[in-house]
Amino acid sequence: MREPRFWQHPRAGRVSIFPSLLAPAAWAWGAVGRIRRRYATPERAAVPVVCIGNLSAGGTGKTPLAITLAERFIKSGETVHFLTRGYGGRERGPLRVDLTRDTASDVGDEPLLLAAVAPTWVSADRTEGAAAAARAGARLIIMDDGFQNPSLEKDISLLVVDAHYGLGNGRLIPAGPLRERVSDALARTGAVVIVGRGHAADGLAARARNRALPVFRAILRARPAPEFDGLAVLAFAGIGRPEKFHATLRELHADIVATEDFPDHHMFSESDAHRLLVRARDLGATLVTTEKDRVRLLHAPSGSARARLRDAVKTISVRALIDDFGTFETLIRDAIAAARRPARR
Repeated sequence: MREPRFWQHPRAGRVSIFPSLLAPAAWAWGAVGRIRRRYATPERAAVPVVCIGNLSAGGTGKTPLAITLAERFIKSGETVHFLTRGYGGRERGPLRVDLTRDTASDVGDEPLLLAAVAPTWVSADRTEGAAAAARAGARLIIMDDGFQNPSLEKDISLLVVDAHYGLGNGRLIPAGPLRERVSDALARTGAVVIVGRGHAADGLAARARNRALPVFRAILRARPAPEFDGLAVLAFAGIGRPEKFHATLRELHADIVATEDFPDHHMFSESDAHRLLVRARDLGATLVTTEKDRVRLLHAPSGSARARLRDAVKTISVRALIDDFGTFETLIRDAIAAARRPARR
């Protein structure tokens, strides 16, 4: 889906009536979520769980942060497994993602990205997914999303917020982008991570600091790619915030001659692929997309337009760079160590 424009922070002269009209539905959404969390009894996994979640719908940078953390812990000798719902996929799990077999239609696009880094489990039931990961040898579980899911106890939760988008219009779904009230989210948060450049999240950062919560700044930085310097590109993406992808390309000094934006998690059709290939040819441009978009093309049938698009497109790889990473890592390691001290079931 594409998020409605009225979810964004209202600009002068562009106030929409829709948030007010949808306020009763938003109140009901919030009430159901609060009741669910209040009366749930979270189950403890056999190994520590680090949850990376967000407060608003849409892309905030959770997955790059999850990958960055996993790579760091794997390098230090931890056996890390990812756990995710698998948004956009048909499988309910628990299922360990197999890159040679599973498609984005099966498990979603983000699990395919995660599985290239560490064993990844898709499970609608997070408790069952965590148990399956532990039985398979996981010593640490990193959850990509699941912050609002009360079924599994988290040893530390990190709330990720986009610096430019912030909290949008500040209202709950469907009147706005928020999944729950800010105060409720901060009460369950171990730290706030603000990703990108901008000041839209400054108010949230101040509220977090008033609760003595640590606030970290991060940017998504592309890995060095000198081949993009001066390259004429047609940039296409089906992600929550495509403008962040465009900004990353500009940082690589690519010459963006055209862009095509699709809804988040968009499954590219044959006509989409054919149109992109023809337009790139006519423009004399190289097709470029995100890693997350390309994985949706991995198992396209041989000879199809989607397979030709997959083979023609270049991707950029991004990782999260966190200010004061030493303090950030210590915070997480302390939570993991505390979780391992008591006898765990």
